[in-house]
Amino acid sequence: MKVHALAFGAVAAALLLVPALAKAQSAHEDVDAAIKSYLATHPDEDGEIVKGYLLKHPEAVGEILAEMFKHRPVKAGVAAAAAAGSAAQAGTDPSGAVASNEAALFSSPHQVTLGNPRGDVTLVEFFDYSCGYCKRALPDMLSLMHSDPKLKIVLKELPILGPGSAEAARIAVAVRMQDPDGQKYLAFHQALLGVAGPASKEKALAAAKEAGLDLARIEQDAASEEVAATLSEDSKLATAMGIHGTPGYVIGDSVIFGAVGVAALKERIDAARSHGVN
Repeated sequence: MKVHALAFGAVAAALLLVPALAKAQSAHEDVDAAIKSYLATHPDEDGEIVKGYLLKHPEAVGEILAEMFKHRPVKAGVAAAAAAGSAAQAGTDPSGAVASNEAALFSSPHQVTLGNPRGDVTLVEFFDYSCGYCKRALPDMLSLMHSDPKLKIVLKELPILGPGSAEAARIAVAVRMQDPDGQKYLAFHQALLGVAGPASKEKALAAAKEAGLDLARIEQDAASEEVAATLSEDSKLATAMGIHGTPGYVIGDSVIFGAVGVAALKERIDAARSHGVN
């Protein structure tokens, strides 16, 4: 069993490398063949190992699905939709969804606002506390916030990776209700995204305690109508933007999907600023 686990570990490592090898077709085919061969000869052991891993790391399911959707073949019947998706991926908004939801996106009473609240450009981020990509993208947001004094940052909850994400999101909204200027919220946000593995109510409360917040009030506020209204608005906005995974960004009149990195985000911010788009 130990040998099987070690072998599976090697296969799992290869799986994680597959997206990076997508441009090298022959390497991709070699890895794919090795994975299929091992899985075919060790079905029972592999199934138990995979099941155990996914139970401990449910956020991995969302990440795997995101990669599948990125690389799935496009059927001829959905060519128009694919073209629209490609345009959005490049940072455009062909549907006009940003303009028609401008107030809720950039100035909602339910949102978290960081950076300069009167900034000339706004970056909106939809995120999930269980999302591994969101955890890795946190330094991007912090870097932009600290380096650009004219940038307004808006955070929107999009808990799509299971019950733990939803529980953490409710606590996060309650934190925002208790901390209007966002300083303690930012400490909470960093602490919770910095915790390994999927989010949960317990982890969220621990992060709130670490940030110096009133836990009794958070428990009370987490059951309030304000929390329900916030999460409902964020979900509807994400759907309107075509954002079905995290992180997703809106910058000016552009929609950007995925953890694209600080350089790509800065490029969109600069473009919005040069065109005078908030």
